[in-house]
Order: sequence, then C-alpha cells, then structure tokens
Amino acid sequence: MKNENIIELKDVCRYYRLGNTEIKALCDVNLEIKRGDFIAIVGPSGSGKSTMMNLVGALDLSSKGDIFLDGQNIEHLPESELAQIRGKKIGFVFQTFNLIPTLNAVENIALPMIFHGVGKEERMERAEEILKEVSLTHRRNHFPKELSGGERQRVAIGRALANDPEVILADEPTGNLDTKTGLEIMKIFVNLNKKGKTIILVTHNLNLIKYVQKVLKISDGKIIEQKKVKQHKIK
Repeated sequence: MKNENIIELKDVCRYYRLGNTEIKALCDVNLEIKRGDFIAIVGPSGSGKSTMMNLVGALDLSSKGDIFLDGQNIEHLPESELAQIRGKKIGFVFQTFNLIPTLNAVENIALPMIFHGVGKEERMERAEEILKEVSLTHRRNHFPKELSGGERQRVAIGRALANDPEVILADEPTGNLDTKTGLEIMKIFVNLNKKGKTIILVTHNLNLIKYVQKVLKISDGKIIEQKKVKQHKIK
C-alpha cells in the first residue's frame, strides 16, 4: 500500500553561511503533501519560497531534519541516486522555460527520457503523445525561438511529463506570460491534477491561488498558514 504522503518534511531547517553570518532561510518546517494535492506556495520576496521549492523538489537537502519522498528518507542518499529518484518522481517547470535552443519541441520533450535509459523509438512515441496532451502537435518541429512564450511553456510542461512523474513542481510558471496565456497554462495544470498528478505551484501571483486546492503561506522562513481553498473553474 502506498504512503498517503508523496512528500513530507519533518522539523526541517535550512541554513546558509554568508561570511561569518549564518542565514536561516527556513526553520522548523513540518509539511505533508498528499498524493493528488494541488498546492500553491506563496509569500513575499525573501520569505523562503525558493528554499522551500528546492527542498520539496529534492533539489537541495536540509541542514537539519528529514525529507521524505514517496516514503523514502532522501537526506543521506548520494547525489547520483537522488538524481535518479528525483528524475522519476518529480517534473520541473520554470518561469524561464529552460528549453534547449538547438532541439525542436518534440526533442525537448523526449530529452529527459534519455537519462533514464529509454530507447529512441519509445522516447519519440511517448513525446508525440505528450505533444497531443499539451495541444502542440502542430508545432512539433519548431525550435524554441520559433515558439511564443505560451508555446514554450507548453513544451516545458511536456518535458516535465516525460518520465511520467507523480509530482509537477512549477516555479512561477506564468511569470513571463500575459494574463490570457497564463490562464491557459493554469488550465493544463488543473487538468493534470484531475488526472492524478500532484501539483505544487510556487508563485507570488495571488490571482492564481483561486485555481488550487490548498495554499501554503511562508514568511521569514516559517510556514505561517496552511489552508484549503475553494477551487474556481477556469473559463
């Protein structure tokens, strides 16, 4: 039987050193993210959102405490093993898209599968299926510079889905997009959540939180509020 929590942080702190000064980016964080959650992590600049994202996404480890990913304590794993687990469990979507400029849309989507030993035929077949899912089949052969911002973000979402992860971690995914295009991207996340994906959205845009199910507020490195919210439909 699978653990109900896909990600769990227990008494987690993250410190950084700046010269002789110790900066407490996060302190005494306890968090449970359940399978199928759709969460927005919000807070002002410098509140600890980025640090929280890195810890929740297993991109960084804590200075104190324990982080569990799918029931496994990842705190003491070697980076090579952690990278494999992270690559299979979590898909990442970033504000700046981070696409490879020399690869076209379908090749960008297929890229993460290479690192997990998926053969070329299977990679391309899977990438074509994902292109359909993000409504971008007609742009399969276009390079990033030939795509609009919204289309680039669709490719980035497709790439995040490449290894069929349980969790999608999206860092300001609409930050470089206009309002209409941003809502189209949010609709993709809502549909992915309906299909069972756990979505974690890191954002400063409070207009987006009405489309999620839970809101996590951070201030001065601490969680100050966790609450369920009524999820609005995107028209």
